[in-house]
Amino acid sequence: MASAAPVAETAQEVPKLIVHHLNNSRSQRILWLLEELEVPYEVKKYQRTSDQTAPPELKAVNPLGTAPVITDGSLNLAESGAIVEYIIQKYGGGRAQPPESGKIDNLYFTHYAEASLMPMLVNKLIFRIIPQKAPFFLRPVLNSVFNTVSAKLLDPRLKIHAEMIEKHLSKVDQFFAGGNEPTSADYMMIFCLEAWSNRGGEVLGPKTKAYMERIHARPAYQRALEKGGEYAYAKKASA
Repeated sequence: MASAAPVAETAQEVPKLIVHHLNNSRSQRILWLLEELEVPYEVKKYQRTSDQTAPPELKAVNPLGTAPVITDGSLNLAESGAIVEYIIQKYGGGRAQPPESGKIDNLYFTHYAEASLMPMLVNKLIFRIIPQKAPFFLRPVLNSVFNTVSAKLLDPRLKIHAEMIEKHLSKVDQFFAGGNEPTSADYMMIFCLEAWSNRGGEVLGPKTKAYMERIHARPAYQRALEKGGEYAYAKKASA
């Protein structure tokens, strides 16, 4: 009869996935994804500075100093789109896949979120911040200028995008790619819609708002809120 091997030889430490999580940021997407897939992970939290930028400590894992970043063994990976695809491919186990009928929608909205929609939302935010950072005697003028630019250049385009999203969501049951579970399109789109709604998304339609409510009510999303901490764009469910 063989003797029992030492524990150190039979049970190897499995490297745990680490999410470098910045409050009120895109990294909330990653927490939701991991909770849906039930992948073990550790959260390393970073707090925004007083001027709402990422702290310098993030540069230790990402030279750009931005979040999200994941550490998986010896790998550090930034960019939420890349992280979403990496996690689904490596840890998904066949989950988070669109049905055949939704593959093109999934491909489109996965990339549309950051390539087309988010740049406009960031521009709108920057137009709001610039006057606040200017010397006080310039603020009235800059407010007027940037409000006009936003109203003439950004708002009409955002209205078109809101209508496109609303029309698409009216054709699917629950998720952007159809099917019975969230896919990469949902993990990418949710932050954009949350940020938009939080910063004055009056043009968002009822289907879009209902979609966000459904996502926020999911147990996995609520667990992600618990683990991530402060997040201005969604509320924890009341007990």
